[in-house]
Amino acid sequence: MTRLVLGIDVGGSGIKGAPVDLDRGAFAAERLRLPTPEGARPAEVADVIGRICAHFADVLDGDDVPVGVTVPGVVTHGVVRSAANIHPSWVGTDADRLFSGRLGRRVVVVNDADAAGLAELRHGAAKGHDGLVIVTTLGTGIGSALLHRGALVPNSELGHLEIDGHDAESRAADSAREREDLSWQEWAQRLQRYYSVVEDLFWPDLLVVGGGVSKKADKFLPHLHLRAPIVPATLRNAAGIIGAAQLAAES
Repeated sequence: MTRLVLGIDVGGSGIKGAPVDLDRGAFAAERLRLPTPEGARPAEVADVIGRICAHFADVLDGDDVPVGVTVPGVVTHGVVRSAANIHPSWVGTDADRLFSGRLGRRVVVVNDADAAGLAELRHGAAKGHDGLVIVTTLGTGIGSALLHRGALVPNSELGHLEIDGHDAESRAADSAREREDLSWQEWAQRLQRYYSVVEDLFWPDLLVVGGGVSKKADKFLPHLHLRAPIVPATLRNAAGIIGAAQLAAES
């Protein structure tokens, strides 16, 4: 029997959701995207999530079907501890309880990079890898997911390593490339420094690069020289939704 779980990805501009076929690691229906409410306060986001769940009500056949939700912040035991591109009032919010109460079913809330990382491990570029895998998402900042022997070590926040006196993502995120109009090779030099530090700290067996810029991996990955293989993510924009659903099913 096909296992369908709803995954929802909360972003700064849009909230996206889709039922996920966990056997295939793919959407079981067309994704629905609704605008993120201005200010993105918890209760307002909960209302949008409720609308997405209502849209896929035929998939959620029974109250025992969980929902996975990503947020751009650190999440420990369902409580949001930081807020990136969402309202500061998220900090300290028990999002598991808030969303579960709004939807009347179990909801599992996770960090967005953690969700993307688990999706790549279960269904994407790191599928079947049983060593230490580090997935990084290069975008406005640098998100990270640390995965060891198939298990997620949550909230690694490796984009905030201090390297050469700077917060790493302030110099190596894709936004820095665009802001400073760096060539691909110039940006790759910064990525080389960043990933070299990550390698020296963790000695990963595999590095996976996600985020929208991973579509252009051929322009910068060949310039990197690391001990571990470094490959582009394969699930791209679907990773957050798929990973949220996977984590909800496994929790």
